[in-house]
Amino acid sequence: MSEVTCVAPVGDRVGEGAVWSEAEQAIYWTDINRFLIHRHDVASDSTRSFLFDEPVVALALTSDPRTMLVALGSRLIYWTPTTDARRDHGFALEGSPEVRLNDGRPDPRGDFWVGSMKNNVLPDGEMGEAGPGLGKLFRIRGGEAKVMADGIGISNTLCWSPDKTRFYFADTLDNVIRVYDCDADTGEITNGRTFFAGDERGLPDGSAIDSEGCLWNCRFGGGCIIRIRPDGAIDRIIEMPAHNVTTCTFGGPDLRTLYITTASILGQPGQRLAGSLFSLPVTVPGMPENKVAL
Repeated sequence: MSEVTCVAPVGDRVGEGAVWSEAEQAIYWTDINRFLIHRHDVASDSTRSFLFDEPVVALALTSDPRTMLVALGSRLIYWTPTTDARRDHGFALEGSPEVRLNDGRPDPRGDFWVGSMKNNVLPDGEMGEAGPGLGKLFRIRGGEAKVMADGIGISNTLCWSPDKTRFYFADTLDNVIRVYDCDADTGEITNGRTFFAGDERGLPDGSAIDSEGCLWNCRFGGGCIIRIRPDGAIDRIIEMPAHNVTTCTFGGPDLRTLYITTASILGQPGQRLAGSLFSLPVTVPGMPENKVAL
């Protein structure tokens, strides 16, 4: 496998939320602690950044190619990148600012799933303390929010298998990725059980699924990405030039480029590219991004 390449040395405090726009041939991602969304255009090799008034934690494409769904720390908004127009979605997180939203993604049906956690981002963007048990996992279907799980430390890794029968979800603080049976017709999840737990290479952060059903899990504090087979066995480990690897998504015209975000906070000395966006060519293509149904 080819070496990892730095795409955009943006110096993110906590890069997150990577989403590939096939229509634009562009990668979007966030910096939670600087309240930013970045957009990198592949053809021009250029990056533009947009400033928000609170942490930006997750992004999603929608059925309207002009509009993205943005998860801020306290609420959801709709955003039009071409004009930078923003409007309220309607969902607001109860208990904010003691808690905030974190990782989120659409499911194959077009519902948006987003987790929460104890708020560890101070009003000026500096780091506070995370803690166990305050997080929940929400499914947003139209204007209705349903709690799918609770008692979570840090919500991360929201992925569905290619056949739509499995849902993966991680609690970073517990160092556990769980898998659930998923009803493709209703979107309901049942029978949650441990899928991958206790690995010594850091903690589970964001993930992406490839077309073979393997989970590419970014390891915060572990300096790597672990490709995990559907049976829970490690297929390979990709070493990264940053200690804190945060999330990833598949992009490029054939979905054979893995885009990877990283964090510069809590890093190690000498890692001058920590906080950059990276890319990695892969042989097995990823799955197309799901879209929120409007």
